[in-house]
Amino acid sequence: MTSRYESLFLDVVSRAIVPLIQIFALYVVTHGHYDPGGGFQGGVMLAASIILLRISQGEESFKRFPPSAGLYLAGFGALAFALLGFMSVVFGGNFLEYGYAVPGMDGVELRYWGIFFAEVFIGFLVWGALVAIYDALTTGGSG
Repeated sequence: MTSRYESLFLDVVSRAIVPLIQIFALYVVTHGHYDPGGGFQGGVMLAASIILLRISQGEESFKRFPPSAGLYLAGFGALAFALLGFMSVVFGGNFLEYGYAVPGMDGVELRYWGIFFAEVFIGFLVWGALVAIYDALTTGGSG
């Protein structure tokens, strides 16, 4: 897959704007537990930044973010989210009841950190899944 657009302007602008998109996306993910936004919205922005590189840079973008990385990120996010949820079940709570996740710790602090990590893991899941879907659609599933 080569770049569809052989434009110096598109090349320079996309390389300049992608880090800004990613920084803002990380802000949205990490502040999603007490501000509007969160893992899903931040994950979509992270995926959009990679897809922008895929469109503007073509195969060169695979050096920065290989096609298999999307599947690994999505798998890590799903597994980590599930483990986070089941930690509270192991110690007597319900799934994703963060106050039970670690015995002996303050429930309020555990809920804060539990929601924070849930948002981060959801961000990884969405980021990886959307990039993997885009890569599968553009390569016909062979990538």
